[in-house]
This record gives sequence, structure tokens and C-alpha cells, in this order.
Amino acid sequence: MRHAPATQRNRDPILAVLQQILPPAGFLLEIASGTGEHAAYMAPRLPGWTWQPSDREPDTQSIDGHSRAAGARNVRPAMRLDVTEPLWPITSADAILCCNMIHIAPWTAAEGLFEGAARTLTGGGPLVLYGPFRRHGRHTAPSNEAFDANLRAQDPEWGVRCLDTEVRPLAETHGLECRDVIEMPANNLTVVFRRP
Repeated sequence: MRHAPATQRNRDPILAVLQQILPPAGFLLEIASGTGEHAAYMAPRLPGWTWQPSDREPDTQSIDGHSRAAGARNVRPAMRLDVTEPLWPITSADAILCCNMIHIAPWTAAEGLFEGAARTLTGGGPLVLYGPFRRHGRHTAPSNEAFDANLRAQDPEWGVRCLDTEVRPLAETHGLECRDVIEMPANNLTVVFRRP
């Protein structure tokens, strides 16, 4: 099973946000589940929720292995989900969580995420994004500026997105508005979008 060191640092703060904003029960779709460590840690602490991990090319051995090792009975087997495809394998969800994706992907992935979330979310459920963002066109810390330069050197289509001039307007075109911006450790943000 793979491990992402940042998960150890960010899982409790992200979980705390989810515990504040989610109702007691529902179905959560996680986009870009990566190693699967978030699902394995958070799902047992949200026992009323069924957690569906997904990734464009899911490492099912890692994702499902972490859930088994944690005894997370409310986590479904990982599935393939490419946000840029017009039809997702999940047609409805009460919440969507996406951590650290839109900066390590082309902008078309962010477009697909918001388009799919608008189709999939039910009953005013949230789309929760976690990761680094620029604010008002500027980086929030020198470390984020360096990270952005590193990402763009790897792939010019990647990069830390501006919440105010890029992400929020994209959300609004799909009928979602930014409801909460929560500062997190290591100069990251959790951003919550919902229908008005």
C-alpha cells in the first residue's frame, strides 16, 4: 500500500471540517482518492456515512487495502472516475470531497469536477475542496509560490489556482457558490461550495 506523508498532517483538520458541515448520515463521493488513506481514516469517524473512493486510475490495492487495514466497513471498493468524462459512474451523492487535485491536473479537470458535482449533488449537499489556492491573484505564502513554480515546471497545465478569479467563477457558472473558506495547516484552504 502506498503512503502520502501529507495525509498524516491534514487528515484531522479536514475531518474536523467535515464533522462540522455534514449531517449525521449520507453518501460521500471522494474524488481523486490517491493512496486511500483519507477514506480509511475519516470514514470510521463518520459512521453514518457511506464513503465511495474514486480515482482516474485507482490504485485499488492501496485504496482498498488501507480501508481493510483500518476496519472501515463503511467504505466501498474504489472505483474508476475521470472527472473530465461526461458521465460519471455515480449519479447522486450527498457530499463530494476532493483533496489536492485541481492544482495537479489540467484546468479541464477543475471544469469537469464542477460540472459533474452540479449534476451529482443532491439536496444542497456540499462540494468540499482542500489544497493550496491563490487569493486575489496572489500566493498566500512563499512556500506555495515555490510549489506552484515546481508544478508548472513539471507540466505547464498544472498550477495553484486562484480561488477568487478562477475557481469561484467556475463554480458559479455551474450554479454553485462559495459558502466557506477555512484556513488549514501548511498554507492550505478548505473551500465549501453549495447551491444557493
